[in-house]
Amino acid sequence: MQILSASRIGDAFEKVWNVLTGKAALLTYAAIAFVLVVFLVVRIIYVEHRRAKEIAYRASSENIATRDETVKAVRDTIADTMSANPGIIVTNGGGGFIPTKGTAKNKSDVISSSETDTNGSRFYMLTEIDKEYERYKRPAYNDEIGLKEVCEEFRNFSAGKLKLYYDIADIRRFIGALAVTKLIILQGMSGTGKTSLAYAFGEFLDNKTVVVPIQPMWKERTDLVGYYNEFTRRFNETTLLYKMYEANCNEEIYVTVLDEMNIARVEYYFAEFLSLLEIPNPDGRNLDVVADKWDDDPKLLQHNGKLRLPTNMWFVGTANNDDSTFSISDKVYDRAMVLNLDKKAVPFEAPDAHGIKLSSTHLEKLFERAQREYDLSDRNMRRIKKLDEYMIQTFHITFGNRIMKQIRAYVPVLVACGGTELEALDDILSRKVFRKLESKNPVYVKQMADGVCGYLDELFGEDKMPLCKEAIRLIEQNV
Repeated sequence: MQILSASRIGDAFEKVWNVLTGKAALLTYAAIAFVLVVFLVVRIIYVEHRRAKEIAYRASSENIATRDETVKAVRDTIADTMSANPGIIVTNGGGGFIPTKGTAKNKSDVISSSETDTNGSRFYMLTEIDKEYERYKRPAYNDEIGLKEVCEEFRNFSAGKLKLYYDIADIRRFIGALAVTKLIILQGMSGTGKTSLAYAFGEFLDNKTVVVPIQPMWKERTDLVGYYNEFTRRFNETTLLYKMYEANCNEEIYVTVLDEMNIARVEYYFAEFLSLLEIPNPDGRNLDVVADKWDDDPKLLQHNGKLRLPTNMWFVGTANNDDSTFSISDKVYDRAMVLNLDKKAVPFEAPDAHGIKLSSTHLEKLFERAQREYDLSDRNMRRIKKLDEYMIQTFHITFGNRIMKQIRAYVPVLVACGGTELEALDDILSRKVFRKLESKNPVYVKQMADGVCGYLDELFGEDKMPLCKEAIRLIEQNV
């Protein structure tokens, strides 16, 4: 009897097991699992979507609160910073704004309690400039000073007022570079005064220098000029954009420092600027800011959302060559003027000197006058032609139209600043022509070094081209 009962129980379990493991049961399990997975996915999407909306809402609230606080702070401080207060503006390049000097004299002249409404403009800072320049009066510029006096006064001012010492040759090269291009690259060891040279020049002209620390992740122009935020419906304005707009409103000389410019690839974030600066007609140098213009946008913003690159702004990039930086390409070097600051100048007792008010209009006239009065001599033009032929035959390097144009712009200005024609030629040829030997086979350059140095002595006179010979000897030593 017990054996029969156990047999029946076993049959019952077997039937239940067969039902639970049958095809129909397995299909049922699969359907239930599918429903559970779908439910979980939908649940996760819903929760994440809700969390994202909460985060966006909190961020919006924080942005609005931050913007209101910033606007209030700017309104309270803009008049003070508009007064003649020497200093330097530092921006993170990503929307950080520090007001700059203008024409207003006190807080009531800049903005009153009845002017707190910006009419919803997406460009708050730029529309503030429009308001300020409704009362603009051209200051009294020194339109009598010459280039040689500018160099000497600048050097004495830096030494006497700022305790920054520079060799007069470096000052002349810096001023001469302004006549050639809007992009200047200062190279050299840390501590030789690359950034401080541009800073001192801004102080000398009584117009603050803007320093933009380049970030390693920068890849496009929006990192420099900002971007339109679709969520807040505001344009994220950078200090550089502010200064570019302000520069279009007056005749001041503006200097913008791209600090550690090669910590990111210059060809990426500065590409549009490089292309625009090559356009001969300044009126054609228009930078894309937004897609189109709205009714309440700043006055100088064009109908297609472009802003004209100011002709009175120069970009000064500081560069270090180490493992943390990228090499600067020939494209950038060819378009820029390079100054090597390799050593500190010796301190000296400087006579009393004061800053000057120099307009960009007068500076450009000084450059044009120098290029007329101190044009390259026929003898040196023949020397350059012979050197060009020699470099083509020896290294397959030619001057090119751009380099010749830069030579004819640079040499006369350096002469007007107090230098000599051969000194100017030596400097620009070493930076523009002999620098290209770095890309050639170093062993071959070493083999030809003595012959090239001998040819330079034969062509220009013994030891008349020390910088060009130094560039060759440096490559020779590094082999």
